[in-house]
Amino acid sequence: MEGLINSMGEFLDPEFLGPILLGISGRIVAAVLIFVIGRWIAAALTGWFTRAVGKAGVEPTLASFLGNLINMTLLVFVILTAASALGVPTTNFLAIVGAAGLAVGLALKDSLANFSSGVMLVFFRPFKVGDFVEAGGVAGTVARIQIFSTVIKTGDNRVMIVPNSLIYGSAITNYSAEATRRIDLVVGIGYDDDIAQAKALINSVLHDDDRVLKDPAPTIMTLELAESSVNIAVRPWVKTQDYWAVRGDTLERIKGVLDQNGLSIPYPQHDVHIVSQAN
Repeated sequence: MEGLINSMGEFLDPEFLGPILLGISGRIVAAVLIFVIGRWIAAALTGWFTRAVGKAGVEPTLASFLGNLINMTLLVFVILTAASALGVPTTNFLAIVGAAGLAVGLALKDSLANFSSGVMLVFFRPFKVGDFVEAGGVAGTVARIQIFSTVIKTGDNRVMIVPNSLIYGSAITNYSAEATRRIDLVVGIGYDDDIAQAKALINSVLHDDDRVLKDPAPTIMTLELAESSVNIAVRPWVKTQDYWAVRGDTLERIKGVLDQNGLSIPYPQHDVHIVSQAN
């Protein structure tokens, strides 16, 4: 008992305990300073980066996400530095974090694939909000481009949420990328009809429509001699926003002008010849 009391007395001796307390308090102060200053520097660097990429024209969604990712990375570095200042060994901690990161990555591989595809979509910008696209098996107008998915609104007002990995991993058709589009139509006339007259009538329909562009000029050409008709290719150019309206109106007007001038639009038919044999 007397030995225990003597040991406690030696431990509580100011000359022995003082340096220990000063060392611990110094480490705590250093760790707090590292954390506070490091957090301020991380916030400043994140803000500077977000503003810089914003001025460079990077999509706001991607700029915000990258800013948050950089901020989290810097905070982890600051916390590890502060823990090291306290004397906490960080080697084992880093190994645990690495193993946990690997496990989480394997568990969330599909989400990570969608995330990486979303970053590529925002970075390379094959389409933007408001474009009419066909991607990932869905056709419609792009409503939102998110980190993990893209929201597409179809023509019948359905909202489709498509994973970004499906979009980036397949062909993307952007119908709104160019200011003009070509309408491809095929008009069939009968073999007994005058091809030159039919082409002239079709040309008059296109010429009378102000929405049909003069440059490039429409193409009207004999396409093929089909089984039941002579097919004429009609290819006018229009502004992208006028595509569907002009297409429908042109078909209707061509049908009307051909009917008015006695030209037929044939349908598949077969001539049957009956041969009678005399007994």
